[in-house]
Amino acid sequence: MRGNDLIAFRCWSGVLAAAWMLCAPVPMTARMTARTAEPAKPPLAVALDAAGDAGAAMPRLHSLLVSRRGELILERYYHGARPARLANIKSAAKSVISALVGIAIERGLIPGIKQPITAFFPDLWPDLVAGNGDSPKRAITVEDLLTMRSGLETTSNRNYGAWVKSPNWVRYALSRPLVSAPGTTMEYSTGSSHLLSAILTQVTGASTWQFAQEAVARPLGFTLAQWPRDPQGVYFGGNEMLLTPRQMLAFGELYLNRGRANGGGRANGRQIVPAQWVEASLVPRVQSRRESERYYGYGWWIRELAGYQTSYAWGYGGQFIFLVPDLDLVIVTTSSTAVGDDRRGHTRAVYDLVERFVIPPIASATPNTAAARGQQ
Repeated sequence: MRGNDLIAFRCWSGVLAAAWMLCAPVPMTARMTARTAEPAKPPLAVALDAAGDAGAAMPRLHSLLVSRRGELILERYYHGARPARLANIKSAAKSVISALVGIAIERGLIPGIKQPITAFFPDLWPDLVAGNGDSPKRAITVEDLLTMRSGLETTSNRNYGAWVKSPNWVRYALSRPLVSAPGTTMEYSTGSSHLLSAILTQVTGASTWQFAQEAVARPLGFTLAQWPRDPQGVYFGGNEMLLTPRQMLAFGELYLNRGRANGGGRANGRQIVPAQWVEASLVPRVQSRRESERYYGYGWWIRELAGYQTSYAWGYGGQFIFLVPDLDLVIVTTSSTAVGDDRRGHTRAVYDLVERFVIPPIASATPNTAAARGQQ
């Protein structure tokens, strides 16, 4: 064989040998090892799987989302629910209305929380206090509406049906008799938060939905769906608002981050809700009449869960946005809004889920949490 031919033969032989090695069958044991050598789940993820499994055993639960330090670490959906499906967050909307009031105050559209509400309803007020120029109703302030201490008879619970069937929801709410002095006792009433929506409509020159869209939703990177309005066109204040679970989570993280957006988008780092308003909203201001360990701030409930002070937006049927600041934690649940005998039991089960399956593993994975809490 000539020299050049010999060199070509050797090169071709090397190519064939390399090709054979690449194409040769891989032993079964090697293939099984490659297939099973997946990275092990971190202990926290394994622990939270137990929370997800516990949620699956709850017939009314639709979603369970958990974020820690702004990172979504658990997201489960149940019984046909999907991430893009809008949830009726019911009274959890009161926390959103509170945020809008705080923004309106910062912009100078509302003079302050001590502003008497008589200024916002000049056409209705004379009729409501006719013959009683010194009516105690004149003392009701914006803060009283935020804390459910207007003193007006509730429009919720037994009175809800008559209220939403009335031709003028604002007039009906204002015409309720006083059952306590304004600013004293908590009387939970969706009529109070609806009055706030009516005030926002007046002072902004836009609907509550438009204001919420511009001031909160768009900066957080989503579009807010429209929700029902009263006969005069005022968007329902504190009920029937529609959000996806992830949008609820974004709103919770906004409050956990003291009103500053922290989502990596164009609004990242932007102050959306005033920091002072966030702090003021989460201060316990009035004790619940139903549970002594539960308190209310500006549209937010406050109580201790698993040893940690927790603020939360709460809607009928099990719609929750929990904030646990000591753990940089936000927890969202959505649930069936259907009326049923199992509703109250489900609400207790949600608290139990958070206390037993979510907070403890997060606390265990958070260094020096117990020591830090002990120094406060």
